[in-house]
Amino acid sequence: MTYSIGMRIPPIIGRGGIRNTAAWAAEIGLDILDVSELTSEAKQACNEFGIGIGSVDARHTAQLLSRDDARRSEAVEATKRQMDTMAELGGSVMFMCLVPEDLSLPRSEGFAIWKDSFPEVVRHAEQRGIYIAIKGWPGPAPHYPTLGCTPEMWRAMFEAIPSKHFGLNYDPSHLVRLGIDHLRALSEFGERVNHCHGKDTELLNEELYESGVLPATFGAKYGFSEGSWRYTIPGHGAVEWSKVAVRLDRLGYKGAISIELEDHRFWGSLEKEQQGIVKAAEHLRTYFK
Repeated sequence: MTYSIGMRIPPIIGRGGIRNTAAWAAEIGLDILDVSELTSEAKQACNEFGIGIGSVDARHTAQLLSRDDARRSEAVEATKRQMDTMAELGGSVMFMCLVPEDLSLPRSEGFAIWKDSFPEVVRHAEQRGIYIAIKGWPGPAPHYPTLGCTPEMWRAMFEAIPSKHFGLNYDPSHLVRLGIDHLRALSEFGERVNHCHGKDTELLNEELYESGVLPATFGAKYGFSEGSWRYTIPGHGAVEWSKVAVRLDRLGYKGAISIELEDHRFWGSLEKEQQGIVKAAEHLRTYFK
């Protein structure tokens, strides 16, 4: 099966503006762009160059997980309004990273708050044809408060909200760093995948010996790393992309594979970012085109 390949816009590439970004994406053969906000300008620029819209970032996620009832209610209404705008402009995937306002919030307490605020959000998503895709980044040390990063929590969340309009952004890089079998997770939860990120993780055995699974005491040696692992472009890490492609095909996934560039070797300048995106797309096309 042929999949759309695109990118989450890296910071320096993005500084050129959405029209230049869409033009460059089309030039190198990308199919979609993930955008931080879906506006008429972004839609028009993508249409001009034949680029589709991948995911759109939710803007009020932290407040949806606030301990304050009023802030949660305000965030629910704001999120519904954002969904309305997305739907009017043809967007269908809302990307969320469920990091609470209070970064020390225990995940069990965060889950209880999520169960209170999200049913209404998902009902509105169903009405507007929006599919929520939650990111598996566990959050910042030392508490790692982000919801929805492990099979344990996915089971509880999907039992609480069975709707396919609440699902996953499948990003195997986070599973690899957490020591979770990324292929088994895809087989078990693949029917809830609403979006997919093309990102990888290299496991650093020497650094694992030095610090174990704890963050390095005196700073990680690499960017986008906490010590015993580092994020990379696809093909430079442990993810078995050929097997990911087979499983997504078997599951009937019809969304995009969107490159999320977090690799210190391809960071810090426009030329490096562009090189990283091109190399990542070349690797993914081996299995997804």
